[in-house]
Amino acid sequence: MPLVPAPLDTRRCQLLGLVGSAALAAGGVTAGALPVRDVLAPESGRAAIGLVGAYFGLVLLVAAWAMLGRAVRGPQPPDRRTLLLTLGLWAAPLLLTPPLFSRDVYSYLAQGAMVDAQIDVYTHGPSRLGGPLNDEVAPLWQHTPTPYGPLFLACATVINDLSHTEVSAGVIGMRLVALLGVAGMVFCLPVLARHCGADPATAIWLGALNPLVLLHLVGGAHNDAIMLGLLGAGLVAALGRWPVLAVVLVTLAALVKAPAAMGLLAVALLWARQLGSSAPPARASRIRLPSVRLPSVRLESVRLPSVLTPPVRAPRLTATLAVLGISAATTAATTAVTGTGYGWIGALDTPVSPQNWSITSSLGRVTGALLESAGSGLAQFATPAWHLAGLAATALAILLAWHRHHLRRPVYALGLSLTAVAVLGPAIRPWYVLWGLFLIAAAGPGRSVRRAVAAASAVLALAVLPNGFAPQGPQVALATFGGVLAVLTLWCAHRVAQRTASRTDALGSTA
Repeated sequence: MPLVPAPLDTRRCQLLGLVGSAALAAGGVTAGALPVRDVLAPESGRAAIGLVGAYFGLVLLVAAWAMLGRAVRGPQPPDRRTLLLTLGLWAAPLLLTPPLFSRDVYSYLAQGAMVDAQIDVYTHGPSRLGGPLNDEVAPLWQHTPTPYGPLFLACATVINDLSHTEVSAGVIGMRLVALLGVAGMVFCLPVLARHCGADPATAIWLGALNPLVLLHLVGGAHNDAIMLGLLGAGLVAALGRWPVLAVVLVTLAALVKAPAAMGLLAVALLWARQLGSSAPPARASRIRLPSVRLPSVRLESVRLPSVLTPPVRAPRLTATLAVLGISAATTAATTAVTGTGYGWIGALDTPVSPQNWSITSSLGRVTGALLESAGSGLAQFATPAWHLAGLAATALAILLAWHRHHLRRPVYALGLSLTAVAVLGPAIRPWYVLWGLFLIAAAGPGRSVRRAVAAASAVLALAVLPNGFAPQGPQVALATFGGVLAVLTLWCAHRVAQRTASRTDALGSTA
């Protein structure tokens, strides 16, 4: 099949995004989440230039993504091959840079080494391991047990063995695993979109080309990519009438990160729907009544509609029991093979960073400060109270999402539920939002929903510094300068393009 040339607007988007990604990668060489031996002082000139360059490229990348979104919604949208080529162009520079926006990948490597050393990762933090890998872990998490499931720990252990605890090689290995997860997401998005009645091109643009995917799943090598790839594959299998495989895949996704377990509810509903559609139609029941004579009516029997008679089978109960059984068997088999035990269940209450900027944590800090200034002894209970309120709001949001959408849009209901878990929970990171965004991109029912998700993605893409640490005043100023420089560059390029077009039109009319 011959390649169809991309429209001019799409080529401009590709070039602009490639320049932005390359500038971000170049800035990450000195301003990213570097190994401790390579970390530069924040006040050094190289670190400052790197931070300005990283944010300059980041704003260009976000702008290119927004422009591409307009092209996708235009009269001549780019085809799937063009979108995949764009993803490859934008992701390529980020494969060669140090980790970006987070130091979690070093924690992954340390946890794999701990499993190799037969240290219980669900009881001890990386500090128990010691050595160079422990030094790479952020101080806050050096004494924290891991909340990740046995499947991911098995992957981390294999990568640790292959890299021989060499940090750079381990980062490359983790990034390759994350790329496999992103590839799974890219494969599943158009399939899910077609099943859910959405536009596949828009789904790829919002769910795969999203800056959050490029920055945090490719640049940051987060294990959320593996979870989302398996979760998407499980939903594709469920919609394709392979329910057993669907349960296995979604369970494996939950054995990477626990939030994916909510996908089992969508699989159970889809399986019940299939059982209901394949069951023979229910017969109407005949109930004999005493013969009654009326002037013009004779009632000997009444035929009741099938909805009033007890069903022969209960598809939802059957599907639920099957899902629970298969999921339990998959969990037991995976845990037995990996040998890491079930400690991850108890480790799900991993402590939250005291400076976490989730909604409930922020409200807790503000409320606590107000109570403390008022001399109240209740200040220490402010943050836990807000966390409990957030959990209650999460439960309510999940119930509302499934009550409204479980019959027609179970994939969309799952996306809304995972978004609620990420946004209203006690801890949030920008890549957590991808849990629900990935599914909303494929199953969102309207343009307004996608616009809101796109706007939130653009804002969150700018929320974290490339080194993964909490921002300080001078660093915020440098990042802002890089972003403003990018905006001015885009404005100048737009003005030049307008003048060139005007001159071309004037020459054409003269001729």
